[in-house]
Amino acid sequence: MTLKCIAVDDEPLALGMIAAFIEQTPFLQLVGRYSSAVEALQGLHQQPVDLVFLDIQMPDLSGIELARVLDKGEYGIGPRIIFTTAFSQYALEGYKVDALDYLVKPFNYADFLKAASKAQAYAGLIQKPAPAALQASVAAPEEEYLFLKVEYQLVRIAFSDILYIEGLKDYVKVHLESDTKPILSLTSLKALEEKLPARKFMRIHRSYIVALDKISAVSRNRVQIGETNIAVSDQYKEAFNQFLSRWT
Repeated sequence: MTLKCIAVDDEPLALGMIAAFIEQTPFLQLVGRYSSAVEALQGLHQQPVDLVFLDIQMPDLSGIELARVLDKGEYGIGPRIIFTTAFSQYALEGYKVDALDYLVKPFNYADFLKAASKAQAYAGLIQKPAPAALQASVAAPEEEYLFLKVEYQLVRIAFSDILYIEGLKDYVKVHLESDTKPILSLTSLKALEEKLPARKFMRIHRSYIVALDKISAVSRNRVQIGETNIAVSDQYKEAFNQFLSRWT
């Protein structure tokens, strides 16, 4: 799989180096190089790409601002972004705009190749959906796992391994049966709830989703999963009582 790429940097030497790195990487194809984010945005309207190597600090429009306005495309999947910058303090901002990786200047080809390989691996996971007519005629098998972004990489998590999920302010903690240390991911509990099969998971609190088959004990207002007790809030009590009537 060849990924179409552009390089965006207002420093000529940095732009030339990134372009050279792209051209010597077999699975990357350089289709444009731009000295400003405004030029890059205009170019992307003409030719969609798979991957953008993007500087952050640029005049007129910053790399973060460009990342926020990039077209997500027909299937809601826009180009992946790898930031290239001399300022490591922008890492969190890059994470919030769903950047795939973050290269701090000066970096060498080995660092570049490692980041590019993440993009190649990600591209292998994303496939365009079939046309509606084909989807109607062929029932897709139900997935048994999901992918969460954890520290600039996608981590595959089996539904059967999840005990419960705890929502924090901007993050979620996914507590697993196979690991005492929870997985931390920058997403909302609501967004994650939409990815979980309703027959296996239930939200019982503003801050908690539980795996139904991992519940070891229940009461009217509380569930127990292992050594952890989780309250059922009033907002979710009706749905939980319906489940409880079937469980008993």
